[in-house]
Amino acid sequence: MTTDAMTDAMTDTRDTLQKFIFDNAAVRGELIEISDTWREVQARHAYPKAVRSALGEMVAASALLSANLKFNGAIVMQIHGDGPVRLLVVECDADLRIRATAKLAPDAEIADDASLTSMFNAHGKGRFVITLDPADKMPGQQPYQGIVPLDGEDMATVIENYMLRSEQMDTRLWLAADDKVSRGMLLQKLPRHSGKDDQQKQATEEEDLETWHRAVMLGQTLKREELLSTGIETLLKRLFWEETIRVFDPQHPQFHCSCTREKVGNMLKMLGKPEVDSALADLGELGINCDFCGKHYSFDKVDCAQLFASDIPVETMLPPSGSIN
Repeated sequence: MTTDAMTDAMTDTRDTLQKFIFDNAAVRGELIEISDTWREVQARHAYPKAVRSALGEMVAASALLSANLKFNGAIVMQIHGDGPVRLLVVECDADLRIRATAKLAPDAEIADDASLTSMFNAHGKGRFVITLDPADKMPGQQPYQGIVPLDGEDMATVIENYMLRSEQMDTRLWLAADDKVSRGMLLQKLPRHSGKDDQQKQATEEEDLETWHRAVMLGQTLKREELLSTGIETLLKRLFWEETIRVFDPQHPQFHCSCTREKVGNMLKMLGKPEVDSALADLGELGINCDFCGKHYSFDKVDCAQLFASDIPVETMLPPSGSIN
């Protein structure tokens, strides 16, 4: 990529994810800036400040990890909490199409400076979950799901610990979000697959490790306010101006909700006929609002009868599926 092309790409006003790699070392990085997509996520919810910050950081992290997917599908990142925040969920596919939402306890009171622990892990039962969900599943194939305790005082540390524990990959993240923008940086030390002799292999590994430590040290100089207020091009130059790096064509995240009437119908079938019949008796008609995009779906008695008369198998729908009113 030429210098002029790189400058033009980095000054693109769309939401942008920029990949880069360190020459002669198995270390890669990504920077992301999400504004339009992040505002779309917030458009239908008035989240408390601390919840908004945590969800925005997870949005940036999900896109940073999804940019390296090796299959046609999505990453679903979730925190199941045992405090005033019951759930954060972000879904991002290989094309960086994102949707996200949060669920709070009915009586939740959350201070602006509430910690991740107080919101999600008040009793030590919080869980962090990553699901890899292929779009074109083979018959009988289930999504891969990794579940770990909520280990970390901030979102970046939680995800770093997951990556090290579940993927055995050194990963460092810097994340920040406010009401206007969600930003982040990822650095990863990649494994080497080389046919070199032992001496050459050791020298290469030492060089990789030296570059990795130097990159992380430079990343650690990045402060939250600097990350929130500084564009990708400036950050890349400011942090790594002494390094030789290659920059790739940028990608552009966007908001997209994959909800459909069929998926909502599958959700109702998963609830079971007795529960659906009971709700119909009380309400006369079921109204389901998508928690991600706010779209409304209505099911009357005839619609529900057709659902349970069908022999079409129920497909798993990733939570949260919506609220019935």
